[in-house]
Amino acid sequence: MAQVFCIANQKGGVGKTTTAVNLSAALALRGRRVLLIDLDPQGNGTMGCGIDKREVDGSVYELLLGTKHFSEVVRRAETGFDVLPANRELSGAEVELVGLKERDVRLKNALAPVLDQYDYVLIDCPPSLSMLTLNALCAADGVIIPMQCEYFALEGLTDLVGSVRRVHSDKNAGLRIISILRVMFDPRITLQQQVSEQLKKHFGDKVFNTIIPRNVRLAEAPSYGQPGVIYDRSSKGAKAYTAFADELLERMEPKTGR
Repeated sequence: MAQVFCIANQKGGVGKTTTAVNLSAALALRGRRVLLIDLDPQGNGTMGCGIDKREVDGSVYELLLGTKHFSEVVRRAETGFDVLPANRELSGAEVELVGLKERDVRLKNALAPVLDQYDYVLIDCPPSLSMLTLNALCAADGVIIPMQCEYFALEGLTDLVGSVRRVHSDKNAGLRIISILRVMFDPRITLQQQVSEQLKKHFGDKVFNTIIPRNVRLAEAPSYGQPGVIYDRSSKGAKAYTAFADELLERMEPKTGR
């Protein structure tokens, strides 16, 4: 049975999609069966996997509304994992879901029949606590939070932790924070070092040891339709995401040793 993690942060531009795409590819390279769900109407995660969002004839939008089945919308990325793509149509789901029954568990219900086909399901969330993000949190076992070590990012983290606690209390008792991942990190900036220390002091081992540095090759990779860990495996960014995948596996699979 798959472990389902959503990559979430209510602040935009913090590397959610970069993390979702590269973690998916890194886990696939480690032999895990991976499904990446692009739940952001911008569709950047879809494009970053080499799938043209403008040409897909079915997306996660139809899956949420129940007009298409999973097998009709899932796509295979060249890098060895499955993708539920997204495009602009998904922006309409916010309004349309409001009038549907079980509106906050539509994604969970749609995934239930296929979870045994995967080891990990990763959900790339939009940068807000929307109906789409709520569906992700209700479907997930845990949350991976990528964040920059900056002052305003701490405020956004506080808001997100509060949201996770509310969903845990009201809708999904199994939901927990899996990892806080420090991204776009520059050790030369004193403030980032200070915020990093505050994170470790407050959240303990929830802050993973792996740190993702600022890296040009990671930024270039989406324009070639590839995850950074495939585009340039020797880059610092690719090595960091591979290390993050290994650290995640070590924590999630301590007994199996897979």
